[in-house]
Amino acid sequence: MEELTIKQEGKFSYLETGGNGEVLMLLHGLFGALSNFRGIVEHFAQNMNVVVPLLPIYTMPMHKVSIGGLVEHVNQFVEAKGFTRIHALGNSLGGHIGLVYALTYPKKVASITLTGSSGLFENSLGSTFPRRGDYNYVKTKTEAVFYDPKVATKELVDEVYDIVNDRAKAIRLVWMAKSALRQNLADHLHKITAPTLLVWGKQDTVTPPFVAEKFDELIPDTRLIFVDKCGHAPMMEHPQEFNAILASFLQETIRKEVTAEN
Repeated sequence: MEELTIKQEGKFSYLETGGNGEVLMLLHGLFGALSNFRGIVEHFAQNMNVVVPLLPIYTMPMHKVSIGGLVEHVNQFVEAKGFTRIHALGNSLGGHIGLVYALTYPKKVASITLTGSSGLFENSLGSTFPRRGDYNYVKTKTEAVFYDPKVATKELVDEVYDIVNDRAKAIRLVWMAKSALRQNLADHLHKITAPTLLVWGKQDTVTPPFVAEKFDELIPDTRLIFVDKCGHAPMMEHPQEFNAILASFLQETIRKEVTAEN
């Protein structure tokens, strides 16, 4: 895949493929890197406009560090880009943001895909101050997110290590993780109107399988698929299987929407 350039427009940093078709917006988590979504971007770039806004988790003012602050950032971005409807896909904290966005702006969301999403329960790496300066500890914790520890490349571990060793970023990390824990969505998920795909790793230890089953129970229109030998990030550990599941869901959702309009 040729390297896509990060675009900067005002306060927004983002990646955009500019492909034809509907907008597929990817929302990353606390430790989300663009590389996490590489497989999705490559697969869908031709048939959809794949957009990845870089969420200002570590740069926003402290008083705005919250799920609500990030949802408002996403909304301002969608408005600035002139998108009328998006297909939202979120991993981990990104799923949580996608859900709150869909609850707040339901007419702007055509579908939701959640994978390892917070919002109900999570064993969070960021809920307490991480051990700074201990590379092996960070490496072990990062590897534990995946079923296959080799998915935690040195590049990924270095990125997490740099975050937890930057005091300003570490404080925001803990603040954001606590905001996610406080904002439990159990009482609100019945209001989700968009068709929702749940793709979950069977061996996810951060948001275990029972979390996916609870989302499936509480959101009205869902499809739940478990991926075996897989941890918290199916799109990274099993990209081909993940993309096939997502493509089928999006095609069906778009087809139903077109039929309903006609």
